[in-house]
Amino acid sequence: MAKKEPSAHPHRMNMPALIAVLLGVVIITLDISLTSTAIPAIAEGIGVSAASTIWIINVYYLAVVAALLPLAALGEIHGHRRIFFSGLGVFALGSLACGFAESLPALMAGRALLGLGSAAVSATTPALIRTLYPPARLSHGLGLYAMVVGIAFSVGPTAASSILAVADWSWLFLPNVPIALLAVALALRGLPPTERNVRPFDAMSAALCAGMFACLLFSIAGMAHLGWRPVVFAAVVSAACAYGLRRRESGRAAPILAFDLFRIPLFSLSSATAVCAFSIQGLIFVVLPFLFQFKLGYSQVETGFLITPWPATLAFMTLVAAPLSNRIAPGVLGSAGLLIIALALALLATLPNGAGVYDISWRLVLCGVGFGLFQSPNMVALMSSAPRHRSGSAGGILAASRLLGQSLGAAAVAFCVSAWPAEGIKTAIWLGVALAIVGSGISLLRIAPFVRRA
Repeated sequence: MAKKEPSAHPHRMNMPALIAVLLGVVIITLDISLTSTAIPAIAEGIGVSAASTIWIINVYYLAVVAALLPLAALGEIHGHRRIFFSGLGVFALGSLACGFAESLPALMAGRALLGLGSAAVSATTPALIRTLYPPARLSHGLGLYAMVVGIAFSVGPTAASSILAVADWSWLFLPNVPIALLAVALALRGLPPTERNVRPFDAMSAALCAGMFACLLFSIAGMAHLGWRPVVFAAVVSAACAYGLRRRESGRAAPILAFDLFRIPLFSLSSATAVCAFSIQGLIFVVLPFLFQFKLGYSQVETGFLITPWPATLAFMTLVAAPLSNRIAPGVLGSAGLLIIALALALLATLPNGAGVYDISWRLVLCGVGFGLFQSPNMVALMSSAPRHRSGSAGGILAASRLLGQSLGAAAVAFCVSAWPAEGIKTAIWLGVALAIVGSGISLLRIAPFVRRA
């Protein structure tokens, strides 16, 4: 039973609420971008190998993918506003823990807290945007969301390099705290209560969902380091959790993992396309610092500036893609964008030693163009294909597709670098090419007659 509560005015934008939501998006996006860029510096600072420091990224994603859908379900039950507040608080605590960490285990614990906070913010943001914008302007709201993500990603590498030029890596995390507190203050002032779906929270289903995703990611991330026994065990546990979750939630009106939404062809294909695309993003943003510093000889500061063309172009392309999506089907735009990414990554993989800034930059601009054609139209297609009262579940799956993809990409880099030390970086880039081609094919299926009739 849905309980109606006051929502945003349908004609006048609630600016404090919108700014609060977007600030939450900024800090969780910046955190991913800053940390990915600074991995080599963090490895040096705490005295561990680069392969070990990739677990700083992996443990974050483990926490995110485990908690994301249960928190989306809690948002539908208790209100997305409340979960959003909680996420900002946990994210601030995690930032403090990372800022004062002096060892890899302590830093990983802080990153796990950051992952939980990020999961809460990510799970609720699409639903909050859908609350703040009327249906006719939803594409504008989601386009703004995508643009802010792109800008935060574009600022991240340069910000990381600038911070590391004057301070140690702990200052990558500490600025999150005042930004999170500002977002809370604005949200308290302007963010309206959201619709609540009054039903019991199924803790067993939440545990099965968390176990399924966490063990899946652990099995992939551990292939390079842990031997086959723990990897196989984690994969079996993941499969068992998936089977148990499917059996337990079969026929339920509002499952934690919304299997019913996947019966909508446009929704399921948009989710699958997102997993492929964000796997590429997660993979490449971990690979690029190693490629530029260890293979091409650029400094930490130069690396930040070299990465910037991709996300900066992506931020610009969200302005172009939003009006295009009103005239061209998202399936076509997404397919074209992913083919452009495949071409750009193939050109990146064949960069000669000693490649100059120009040779690197135009390839990354191409990546940004391709990703921009995909991202915003895909978000609109996924969210608008779900019923409005299932916005929380749809938003959770949207965020899960993004974060699961990014985490799988980061895990794939760890595997490639460990399995093929000499050629692991280029192998990972070629894996990105393959994923882009597969994603392009999946995206194009969205224009098939059976999808348009559904």
